Amino acid sequence: MYLEHFKLRELPFRLSPDPAFLYPSQIHSRAKAYMESTIWFTDGFVVITGEIGAGKTTLIETFLKEIDQDVVVAQINQTQVSPIEFLQAVLAQFGFSPWRMRKAELLATLNSFLIEQYANGRKVLLIVDEAQNLTHKVLEEVRLLSGVETTKEKVLRIILAGQPELNEKLDSPELVQLRQRVRLRFHLTALTEQDTIAYVRHRLRVAGAEDREIFEPETFPVIYRYTGGIPRLINTLCDTALLAAFAQDRNTVSTEDMQAAVGELQWVEYAARTFSQLGAVMDDTAPQEQPPVGRLVLSLKGAQVSEAYVVPGRIVIGRTSDNDLQIESKYVSRHHAQIVTTADGSSIEDLNSTNGMFVRGKRVRRHKLQDGDVVKLGMHELAYFRAEPPPTATVTLQREDYDAADDEEDAEVEDERDA
Repeated sequence: MYLEHFKLRELPFRLSPDPAFLYPSQIHSRAKAYMESTIWFTDGFVVITGEIGAGKTTLIETFLKEIDQDVVVAQINQTQVSPIEFLQAVLAQFGFSPWRMRKAELLATLNSFLIEQYANGRKVLLIVDEAQNLTHKVLEEVRLLSGVETTKEKVLRIILAGQPELNEKLDSPELVQLRQRVRLRFHLTALTEQDTIAYVRHRLRVAGAEDREIFEPETFPVIYRYTGGIPRLINTLCDTALLAAFAQDRNTVSTEDMQAAVGELQWVEYAARTFSQLGAVMDDTAPQEQPPVGRLVLSLKGAQVSEAYVVPGRIVIGRTSDNDLQIESKYVSRHHAQIVTTADGSSIEDLNSTNGMFVRGKRVRRHKLQDGDVVKLGMHELAYFRAEPPPTATVTLQREDYDAADDEEDAEVEDERDA
């Protein structure tokens, strides 16, 4: 990679949420202060929203790193769950083994735990990331949990973080009681142009650049124009530009390198960008009119889980829903791998994942995808095919199908456990 060339200790623009790289912009500092207020106030209930890539998860990780030892934390990242599964996940975070408990027992155990922690002088905090995926039924459970109290005060603090759709859910008539419990709601906006410049320099400094100017001043307007100040897009563009400069054996990134990166990613300016709704296909950066050049088939134990088409650009693959292709498995890292597609074809790259990726039984860091290749990611297999899709097809399993199937499964699970 380019680390030695630019005299850096670590990758400055990787996508994993490392608290050391958090840039304390005014907007992020304010959001962090609201999170901290959940500890100060006995009725702390805060909602933080922001677009994909705005820095919500990094903010949470930074907040948790600085939290006092007398705070007991449950952090939930998997949010496509039934009410019973949600309660089980919360109790599991608190050290219980709740998998055989019925709902009444789950609630009784959780209530007793909260009261016990309060009696011992400890605060309890529940953080739910990607909360926009919670169903109304699960959000109602959150409301009920927020009401657990002693004679003097409530004993559970709550932070819900998610994409803007979370606000739409909270504003629905069905959740008016939950909405009334929320003390603070805050939306993370994109960085300003000046903050974008400071953000890039901050990450380079943390990575070992110190005061060296690796990006020439003329590149910053280009960065802002093509990213709109979205941190995740800044990381993607700057990382690609560093590779372009490295390939040309340059010690600084020029506007020529930046334009080469934009060309490789096939981005248009942020203000003119058409956001695609293809599901797990694009990095919400590629123009919608680009024709698909390949197909991905995700399978688990021989059964197909989902199918998506590949277009020029970048597809990030990982466990959480902020990825372009989500694989819900504990064996898959938060941001596990990425597929970069250019005119020369598609390549898959490991993003410093815990369990790595394997092709034909061999662990690889980067692999040029050929028709029929199968990449092992944890317990899942991702097959790549160079094939032209039907012009009107997108993803075989749409989000509404998931939601409907989840509702039916939730009902069956609750009926079975209550029987």
